[in-house]
Amino acid sequence: MLSVNTNNGAMVALQYLNSTNSQLSTVQTAINTGLKVSSAKDNGATFAIAQNMRGDVAAYESVTDSLNRGISTIDVAVSAGNSISDLLIEMKQKALAASDASLDTASRQALNEDFKALRDQITTVVTNAVFNNYNLVNNTTAKITALASADGSRRITVQDENLKLSGSIVTVKSTGVISTAAKASTMVATITASLQNVNAALGRLAAGAKKFSIQADFVGKLSDTLTKGIGNLVDADMAKESALLQSLQVKQQLGVQALSIANSAPSITLSLFR
Repeated sequence: MLSVNTNNGAMVALQYLNSTNSQLSTVQTAINTGLKVSSAKDNGATFAIAQNMRGDVAAYESVTDSLNRGISTIDVAVSAGNSISDLLIEMKQKALAASDASLDTASRQALNEDFKALRDQITTVVTNAVFNNYNLVNNTTAKITALASADGSRRITVQDENLKLSGSIVTVKSTGVISTAAKASTMVATITASLQNVNAALGRLAAGAKKFSIQADFVGKLSDTLTKGIGNLVDADMAKESALLQSLQVKQQLGVQALSIANSAPSITLSLFR
């Protein structure tokens, strides 16, 4: 039926053209953003899952920062412990030399001055072993704690070690001297015990650092896996989108031609009245 009031062909052609334009707009958005799901309008369920995973990835960044701060704090403590261990070795050497009864007074006095300088250096090392306001070797921090999970419910902890003079680990007194052979001989035994204690404390700190490092590596891998998972959910396949874009562009051109043909149909009616 020919009619000048209703053009069914044009209406159908317009519907298909509008559908093609809508698909073309979606493909162009995917190409521009690199995402097949860039908002909840694209796919509400997938977008929600991806957003939750993005939240976890962001949280793991904070966990990683916390662990790295803990690792740095422990590394400073370990460095201090290594320095103290080295100082004790030098102090033992001085004390052993001063324990020789045949040593003259001037030589023993020189050894004693060197010994006191090394002894006081331990205090300097302990005082300056600070990172991020934490000092794990002067008995003031008690422990260092870091985040271990995205929800903050799990944490890992490393206890501090008191490496100050006159303590339970370094038993050398802050006033200890080797001014006589007898004092020097006693000091050798004290330093030997202190050295063993310091090395044991270093072992505990190193084990704590390892624990933090293992957790940091795990969190990094977990974050990478989640990021990959998000990509699998929302990233666009650019090769597929490119092929679809060319197909839709052809359909769009054909749709425009079909609509043009359909719109010219009513003009045929004019020929009936000539």
